[in-house]
Amino acid sequence: MRQSLPATKIVGAILAILALAAGPPRAFEIETEQYFAAVDGSSEITIMSTADLSVFAPLVRGFQNRNPRVSVRYVVLSSAELYSAVLAGEAAPDLVISSAMDLQTKLANDGFAQPFRSQATETLPAWARWRDELFAFTLEPAVLILSKPAFADLPRPKTRQDLIELLRDNPERFKNRIGTYDLRTSGLGYLFGTQDTRQSETFWRLSEVMGALQTRLYCCSGQMIEDVRSGELALAYNVLGSYADAQDESNVDIVLLEDYTSVMMRTALIPNSAKNAQLAGTFINYLLSTDGRALLRAEIGPGPLDTDTFSSEQNLRPIRLGPGLLVYLDQLKRQSFLRAWASAIIQP
Repeated sequence: MRQSLPATKIVGAILAILALAAGPPRAFEIETEQYFAAVDGSSEITIMSTADLSVFAPLVRGFQNRNPRVSVRYVVLSSAELYSAVLAGEAAPDLVISSAMDLQTKLANDGFAQPFRSQATETLPAWARWRDELFAFTLEPAVLILSKPAFADLPRPKTRQDLIELLRDNPERFKNRIGTYDLRTSGLGYLFGTQDTRQSETFWRLSEVMGALQTRLYCCSGQMIEDVRSGELALAYNVLGSYADAQDESNVDIVLLEDYTSVMMRTALIPNSAKNAQLAGTFINYLLSTDGRALLRAEIGPGPLDTDTFSSEQNLRPIRLGPGLLVYLDQLKRQSFLRAWASAIIQP
């Protein structure tokens, strides 16, 4: 008579089969995921992005208004997770959208993006398009945000030197009440930090002053903005301005510093592994279209790419696409930069 397997072994075998069916475990961490089903979903596109769902959802719906048969799977990851997932081949989206311009440039430079050309992409200036593989579609400044109650009887800083003097003169007000990106873990924070060093040595003096006041380090702009709004923080430095604009500003003052304000451009690329590259190109065209730009301008935090902005606002400095963005991705330069930054900002 054949003996039956113990129940524990049967359960174990079933779990093993289910695990194999599900495929290998995912090595990257998803923050949010939403499926935008089309009425007649005959086609589907997967977008992996660093933009919060609340910020990008109107653009997805606007795209679907023009392409009603296309369903969209929208997945949100951190810039570092997104880069690593594409680099390692652990993800195969049709379109990659990220705020980390340097990491996007490296993906394209290392052969992970395929070219795309259209009438819309051809109109982009050279500094907003790279090798017909990487395309900018927003302008988003790195800003200083202030708690209005905390600054009720203090002067509003106009430059980084103003900010340094304000912090030095009022240490009791600002100790443990300053926020900024953790450059070790935030791709966007690292981009803003390295761009700061290109603009002025003031960045290092400011980092030392902030470090002496036990500055708190964050992964994301959203949490910094929330903590400034609640009064937990008095100010936050190098916050993504588009996120601040998109939220209630009743307790928050947004400052574009007059010495210079770095402007990030959110970019899109079509990876080589894309299954629906043509639809991905259609989405890029929508982002650059009159309708897409109008939606960005009217309803969403990120502003559309507009070259006239830089002629009217002299303090705005665009972070240009190109091989210059690869300099601080060199491992030795990155390690050296982060050591110097950590020494300044993390003090006993």
